[in-house]
Amino acid sequence: MIDIYQMGDSSKRNWYQWDMAFPEPSSASIAGISSARSGELFQILLDGTPRTRAELSVITGLARSTIAARVDALMESEFVIAVGEAASSGGRPPSRFAFNPAAKVVLAVDLGARHGVIAITDLAGSILARVRTDIPIDSGPQIVLDLVVERAHDLLDSVGRSGGDLAGIGIGVPGPVEHTSGRPANPPIMPGWHDFDVPGYVRRSFDVPVLVDNDVNIMALGEQRAHWPTHDNLLFIKAATGIGAGIIGNGQLQRGAQGTAGDLGHVRVTRGSNVVCRCGNIGCLEALAGAPAIAATLAAQHVSAPTSEDLIALSERGNPETIAALRQAGRDLGEVLATCVSLLNPSVIVLGGSTAAAGDHLLAGVREVVYNRSLPLATAHLSIARAQSADEAGIVGASMMVTQDVLSAEAIDGMLARRASLALSAT
Repeated sequence: MIDIYQMGDSSKRNWYQWDMAFPEPSSASIAGISSARSGELFQILLDGTPRTRAELSVITGLARSTIAARVDALMESEFVIAVGEAASSGGRPPSRFAFNPAAKVVLAVDLGARHGVIAITDLAGSILARVRTDIPIDSGPQIVLDLVVERAHDLLDSVGRSGGDLAGIGIGVPGPVEHTSGRPANPPIMPGWHDFDVPGYVRRSFDVPVLVDNDVNIMALGEQRAHWPTHDNLLFIKAATGIGAGIIGNGQLQRGAQGTAGDLGHVRVTRGSNVVCRCGNIGCLEALAGAPAIAATLAAQHVSAPTSEDLIALSERGNPETIAALRQAGRDLGEVLATCVSLLNPSVIVLGGSTAAAGDHLLAGVREVVYNRSLPLATAHLSIARAQSADEAGIVGASMMVTQDVLSAEAIDGMLARRASLALSAT
């Protein structure tokens, strides 16, 4: 099953870039395309349930001839396939049709401060192949993206697909992004990336839609889909080198006016009155609870934990200084999240990132403050849990970001209409 949410005009912006990869329709289906809203019918089939033409006619209220034309158009695009026959009530058994997630593949990329995860998924978000690679984001956009493209070719080869099989590319980066353009906007830990045309650069290698977002946003999408599908109001917190939140409200990812919603790392906390943050402000959450800040706290106590792996190892061994530092970082984070709970009233807060992976100590600190500081009504049914998807949340979310765009009703209709127009002009 795949979850599809409308993403406004972005689908209209991108459909033309990928329709050329599909086989040309026959003249027999052109009349059906010209009067159809096949994209709306396709949304029904996206749940993966096989249906007959008669069943689709009942669901939509459309004539069977109209349904037949739309199904034929979708089958020629390879998005819909026949999946067996229904029981016959007399005569030839009717065929069933369903969404074909193998019609295309998606390149999903989750870039962090020090590493990246690159994967190929099908259109339902199932991971077909993936690789984790060490690459500092501060190496600059060209070096990082060139490596992404190189690894993408390798992964496509490994699953027997080509660049022509790509429906689109989703990329998450560890900084704010202007989502409509895909350009990073003054990202603190990404020198050289400000206003860089990431989609344009990647499209030099793959001429398909390229969508870029903050890494925490795509992790929120992936974690919700995989583990909290019934919760429409969720906060995903990534606690690592930086700290940020992905906000899902009423089932929709909330990016804000300029795409900076969820930038919790630079909210001021009480304990930081004399702590200078790298952004230039005083008392930012990130300067107290980010992984480098925790490492500095431990170093002052002669405990060395320069990497997240070191932090996790020390926590697992029960090092008291590490446990205390993580617990305090959780309290600082909880102070900010208590305000978020009052403002947004989520039903779930999910903690992810390398710091959250170091046991339940960060989680315990968060719970201690949030449940103490928030109103009882807001926390009566609030779950605060660790992320369960690890590296997969960002990949699944990046894949979803693409499929939400290119499989929307508007995108499907646009793709079919353009293919029909090209076929007509060729006759």
